[in-house]
Formats: sequence, C-alpha cells, structure tokens
Amino acid sequence: MSENDADPAGVSRIGSSVITTTTEPEEPMATATPIPSTAVLADLLPRATTRFGAQARELALVLGGAALTGAAAQLSLPVPGSPVPVTGQTFAALLVGTALGTRRGVASLSLYLLAGMAGLPWFAGGTAGWTMPTLGYLVGFVLAAGLTGALARRGADRSALRTAGAMVLGNLAIYAVGVPYLAASLHVPLAKAADLGLYPYLVGDGLKLLLATAALPLTWKLVGRR
Repeated sequence: MSENDADPAGVSRIGSSVITTTTEPEEPMATATPIPSTAVLADLLPRATTRFGAQARELALVLGGAALTGAAAQLSLPVPGSPVPVTGQTFAALLVGTALGTRRGVASLSLYLLAGMAGLPWFAGGTAGWTMPTLGYLVGFVLAAGLTGALARRGADRSALRTAGAMVLGNLAIYAVGVPYLAASLHVPLAKAADLGLYPYLVGDGLKLLLATAALPLTWKLVGRR
C-alpha cells in the first residue's frame, strides 16, 4: 500500500499518520402532514394541548358560529307583501354548518335558535321570540347545518360542483321546514306560502350559492388541499 492509500470506511493514511473522515448523515426531508379526507375547515385550526383547552376551543367554535349567524341576520331587507325578509342569516347558517361539521354546526345553530326564542334579540332585524311565522326557517337552519356539515365531512366543499350541490341541498332543507310552517302559521295553502316565502328568494339564493362555490374551494386550495 502506498503512503497515500485510503483504507475502507473513510480512513486515509498519509505516511505514518491516520486521518479519519466521517460522513454526516442526511437529515430526512420535512413532509407536510396530510389533511384527513374527513376534515372540515374548523379542524385545521391549531389544536389545544390540554383537555380544558380542547373543550374551550369547541365551545368557542359553537359560540362563534351562533354569533356569526346572529350578526348576519341583522342584514335584513323587507320584502313587500311577505313576512319573510331577505337576510344574510341563511348564507351564514350554511357556511357555519360546512365549516364546523355536523356536530358543531347543529350545536351552533341550535344555540342561535334557542337563545333567540328565549329572548335574545338576534333574529332578523333584532327580533326575538317564537311566535313569528318565519320560525320554521330558523328550525330549518339547524337541519341545513347538519346536512351541509355531513356533506363537508365527505369533501363536498372542496370543489365548486360539489359545493354547489351541498348549498342547494342545504337550502332545500330550510325551505322544507320553513314553507310548510309559514303556511300553517298564516292559515294559507302551501302554494300560497311558496309564493310568499320561496319563489321571491330564489335569485338571492343563487347569488349566495355562487359566492359559496367560489369561497369554500378557494379556501381549501389556499391551505394546500382541494
């Protein structure tokens, strides 16, 4: 072996000296944690590290959803000849259900409904109570939140087409309760109730649907998953 020969395992000999060289192990590349296919947008918020923190987080989400719906209800425009105003609460209820998931969404909209019936003035136009003919729509919000939340758990808010389908089904759930309740409250036929509380609002519902169809998939795209 010559003076400058190299032994295996990174050991070099120069004359009578031995120089040992080591190779630094490569650090593994960091990989992003995949988002579960059953996740909703609220699940992407930072998780609490304690049981109390987790419970506080869940409560905050439920209260926040109810408060958002109550705030949106104050965006209210009367419709001539109809007891049903145009409000932002329908859109808020559907978004709350989609973003929070079934369990939180139902809890949030149930809180909104029960607190308003108990006297908290956060129904449309700052009203409260349980004798109004539009109460059926508020009950429908709870069903719609549960439905859209369940669909969101199956990825329905991650593409434009599926988001549109979820919003349509959510609106149908609201009308399925609201219109018959309106007919019973006003003592009018179901067809008349549809004239008063369904047909005048379809254009507005379509605009809200387009907004949700653009906003929800875009949000998922921004967080790295469709």
